[in-house]
Amino acid sequence: MKIEPFQMERMQSTWENVVEMDMSESGVRPVSLRELGDMGLDIDAILNTPLGYSQSNGTIPLRETLAVVYPGATADHIEVTNGTSEANYLLALALLREGDEVAFQVPNYMQYWGVPRSLGARVNTFRLRIEQGWETDWGEFERAVNERTRLVYLSNPNNPSGSVLSAEAMRRIVDRCERVGAYLIADEVYQGAEIHCERTPSFWGMSDRVIVTSGLSKAYGIPGVRIGWIVGPTEVVRECWTQHDYLTIGPNKISDMVARVAVANREKLYARTRAILQQNLPVMSEWAASLGGFLEFRAPQAGALCLMRYHSEIASYDLCERIRVNQSVLIVPGAHLGLEGFIRVWLGGKPEFLKEGLRRIAIELSQEAREAAHKAAVRA
Repeated sequence: MKIEPFQMERMQSTWENVVEMDMSESGVRPVSLRELGDMGLDIDAILNTPLGYSQSNGTIPLRETLAVVYPGATADHIEVTNGTSEANYLLALALLREGDEVAFQVPNYMQYWGVPRSLGARVNTFRLRIEQGWETDWGEFERAVNERTRLVYLSNPNNPSGSVLSAEAMRRIVDRCERVGAYLIADEVYQGAEIHCERTPSFWGMSDRVIVTSGLSKAYGIPGVRIGWIVGPTEVVRECWTQHDYLTIGPNKISDMVARVAVANREKLYARTRAILQQNLPVMSEWAASLGGFLEFRAPQAGALCLMRYHSEIASYDLCERIRVNQSVLIVPGAHLGLEGFIRVWLGGKPEFLKEGLRRIAIELSQEAREAAHKAAVRA
């Protein structure tokens, strides 16, 4: 199995610990063990825990706690994984065969661009349109989701636009999957990270073709324990467990203990995330406006990231490299998200960190705006 480089992850892992300011992150600043201790995590018990293997598909207490979040689910509908990324990966391994087709929403986290292709599947994209308020391009969707489609993958709330699908759009997507016999993988890792709007409804329960993936890394603010999960039909979950046995075997024992407390206290953690994002969003909005129209800013409905279109012909990777080299700030180019001409900037840091990072980014964007204006004047 030959797999192409995952460009965004490679860029981040190469530079995030080298630059002075990493603004390529996508969750809120992480929760500490002490904060979780205040929510009931028994840290002394952890210190006395033998570091043996945990249950490979997640402990029964954790899966039962997660099942409460998804009405109608039982522990047998759930597989605990090492992060949401592994959940998505296991589903590809379990369900895809050479010659299958995958319908993939863009912009997005590009894992499902590379993994299905490595398995011999064809990936067909359908776009969210910024000029239509990040509405699905339904013509592209109808073409991408056809009789040969095995999986449809989307993120809702969307990574990286922060948009949320309407109830009508969700129903239309599910109906199409049922019509062609495709599974829908709904990556809901940002559910609970809504900034001002109501909680995003889950796709879970809308059809027996629906599979939900999620985890602790985004809305919960706990990326470091690497806990994710699959919620799906029991036969699909069993097949994913079989794949898990060949891959990482199971999640970390201490991470499983942390996850039980986190999921039980999810409303407290969601409230923490919401407060951080509500504090930071006006800072981002004012900053974007200060650049005199160079950036097209649409406030995200959910998530700790802002996707902004810029008005210049420079490639997004080149622009982000310029910012990294000149200002020691790392941000994500739209090219790594399936959408050229955009940049993605972190919204979840401490206010003073955010303001300094934005100040540095603005130096390069202002210079690029002047250069773009000059080039346009010369052409005119």
